[in-house]
Amino acid sequence: MRSMNQLGNDLYTGKTSFPFVGRRRVWFIIAAVLVIASVLVPLVRPVQFSIEFTGGSQFTVSGVESPDQALATEAVTGVVATATTKVTTVGTSAVRVQTDQLTPEETRAVTTALADAYSVPESEVTASFIGPSWGADVTRQSLWGLAIFLALTFIILALYFRTWKMSAAAIVGVVDVLIITIGVYAAAGFEISPAAVIGFLTILSYSLYDTTVVFDKIRENTREDGEISGRTFGESVNLAVNQTLIRSINTTVVAILPVGAILFIGAFAFGAQTLSDISLSIFVGTIVAAYSTIFVAAPLYSLFRENEPATKARDARVRASREKAGIPA
Repeated sequence: MRSMNQLGNDLYTGKTSFPFVGRRRVWFIIAAVLVIASVLVPLVRPVQFSIEFTGGSQFTVSGVESPDQALATEAVTGVVATATTKVTTVGTSAVRVQTDQLTPEETRAVTTALADAYSVPESEVTASFIGPSWGADVTRQSLWGLAIFLALTFIILALYFRTWKMSAAAIVGVVDVLIITIGVYAAAGFEISPAAVIGFLTILSYSLYDTTVVFDKIRENTREDGEISGRTFGESVNLAVNQTLIRSINTTVVAILPVGAILFIGAFAFGAQTLSDISLSIFVGTIVAAYSTIFVAAPLYSLFRENEPATKARDARVRASREKAGIPA
């Protein structure tokens, strides 16, 4: 069995090659299925938004001996029978309760009821309120941030690579990452919170970083090949993806290991909701970003360029040369 070093050398020289471009139809179908499935997830399991987006009241009970969530639900409904509650355990000695918007009188009554339910002083119960207008502002600013991010990214990449086709392929890959990550996030039952939005923007940056590295190698290969190339344009793109494959895998593994540890700590060890939100989005997004660069963005760029007259002429010349030399296509 070959070592990773030997495999990396073989991939770089072209001795071993995976057909990322040659089988792009298969990869595009798989990508389409994943995107469609991610879009359909909210129909089966609606996306849950945190209180920062929807507005409402939040209570945190500290110093509890037993974080029994049923006690919190009973305490809230005992004051406001129609209230919708969400109770989560924070660590081993605190409980967080989120409800619909309550009046000041109801807030004071719920605070007292929670203190009685968990046998703690009322000073151990903190209450906060987030209005619906604030949540609407957060939503609007998040969407504006995403739109500005994508627009600036498209312009900067087009200028950097000197072709809008590379930029377009990269943006398609980024949108692919975003949709699939949100789909997985919703399927896992996690709430979309401001921390999650930060995570989404972070993985978009990582996706662009990974794509830029691969596209730099593609540009290097296709520029150096020029008129004397013995490879078609698609083969040059495929070689570049193979040459950077081991690096992409190593970078992804190194990135997800600490994020996975944070996810475990946030979700299971300490019950830190913010850590869970941001780490899950980054963990899933990092893996999807590596997949998207290799199987979506790079093959898509090759597809964009292969119909150009100059590229078609070059590919025809390469195939004619092989046929003349008796080399199988």
